[in-house]
Amino acid sequence: MISRIFLFFTLSLIVVACSDYNKILKGDDIQLKFEEGQRLYKSKKYDRCIVLFEQVYQNAPRTEQGKLSFFLMAKSYMEDKNYYMAGYFFGAFVQRFPYSVRNEEAFFLTAMSNVRNSPKWSLDQTETYAALNAVQSFIDKYPNSPLVDSCNTIIDVLSYKLEFKDFNKVLQYSKTENFKAALAYADIFVGKYPLSIHDEEVQFLAVKNGYYLTINSIESKKKERVEETITRYRNFVSEYPASVYLTELKSLLKPWQNDYEF
Repeated sequence: MISRIFLFFTLSLIVVACSDYNKILKGDDIQLKFEEGQRLYKSKKYDRCIVLFEQVYQNAPRTEQGKLSFFLMAKSYMEDKNYYMAGYFFGAFVQRFPYSVRNEEAFFLTAMSNVRNSPKWSLDQTETYAALNAVQSFIDKYPNSPLVDSCNTIIDVLSYKLEFKDFNKVLQYSKTENFKAALAYADIFVGKYPLSIHDEEVQFLAVKNGYYLTINSIESKKKERVEETITRYRNFVSEYPASVYLTELKSLLKPWQNDYEF
């Protein structure tokens, strides 16, 4: 019996709240719409406050209430994890109100919306490149901002995601014994990420895939590819003289030792 009474009371409150919201929504009182929008924003009812903030902005776009409503609309999308819409509205805010005191925050949150849209490394990284550009644009525009250090950290994280994806291309082609592709992507990786923590392994795979590409080549291409592989091996030994991969490479290239010095 008590539970039924409580349920009825709760439902009654919801009906009243919905009724009040609809009255404000359909009414003409801009101040009331703004205040209710703020209350709903604090209550994390973002889908509802967005509608009210939009009405305030549409009716009073040049007022402080209108500008703040536009900004809070963007923040509501951000809090609701709708990062595409958040990025659009933060970007639009900067364009529409170029002299606003909230521009630095809006510019930063535009970049963060892009960052949030960056997918895991195994997926297409178009959004990651967009996020990197957005974060760098913020740094360029606000070089003295206290947020710059955070931005640099974010750039490092996003950049490593791209690096890790490229590293996995080398691994995948090596695993599937696509020696030519593995070798090509290894060369690209080494040139693109010279200070990578994966450099040693990638250079090892370059030598290894070079060897297998060579022994599976037609006779007319073997001599040139043997020399290229040995050059890779010498460079590897020079750069990583104590590498754990040396034993495997020495064993792999042993058949060539009689004809070549390395």
